[in-house]
Amino acid sequence: MPGTADVNFSFAFQPIVDASTRTVISFEALVRGPHGEPASAVFAGVTEADLYGFDQACRLKAIRLAARLNLHASLNLNFFPNSVQRSSQYLWATLEAAHDVGFPVERLVFEVTETEFLRHRSSVEGMFEQYAKYGFQTAIDDFGADFSGLRRLAEYQPNYIKLDRSLIADVDGHWAKQVIVRGILGICNQLSITPVAEGVEKAEEYRWLRRAGVYLFQGFYFGRPAFEALAQVEPAVF
Repeated sequence: MPGTADVNFSFAFQPIVDASTRTVISFEALVRGPHGEPASAVFAGVTEADLYGFDQACRLKAIRLAARLNLHASLNLNFFPNSVQRSSQYLWATLEAAHDVGFPVERLVFEVTETEFLRHRSSVEGMFEQYAKYGFQTAIDDFGADFSGLRRLAEYQPNYIKLDRSLIADVDGHWAKQVIVRGILGICNQLSITPVAEGVEKAEEYRWLRRAGVYLFQGFYFGRPAFEALAQVEPAVF
């Protein structure tokens, strides 16, 4: 199997919007093959031993590509499984890459899935605290996929939590999901955490969430990931 240096990859960028201002506030960088192939095709060429190096190469390439695309919004970057264990080594390379291309570090948002947050709690909390000192923002992705994540918010509060698609799907007609989402939104409000509804695919889901008080959104309803491009969001969706 080829090493990290032999893996050819690029990125697609999906918009994250602020419905209150009807603007795109960030783009999430999503790994793709060199011609837009899905992430699964890329990861098939990455061994477990190479995962950390590949994770680092992804973040640096995403920052450089975003700068080349003249991105003026924020940039959301993902950590891959287990790479958080060596995140301190990556901090300096990230700072250097952002400095080299003139991308402000305060517009970089680092995402860790809820599963990784729980599995490597102390490492993730230490990583988030260290990155925050340098101006980076932090987010917990797929929040709600594992409800034990709620109690972890008592120990660390990221800038954002991204509500998992399992809570968002058909929420407009699902009473139990509505109760759970409202509860999470109440917690976010009290802890000064900004919620993001991700995986929004239908107007009905968006409208219910907007009435519930959510104003940051991501999903196919607003825009699919665009390969090596920054997709525009149609004003009519709001």
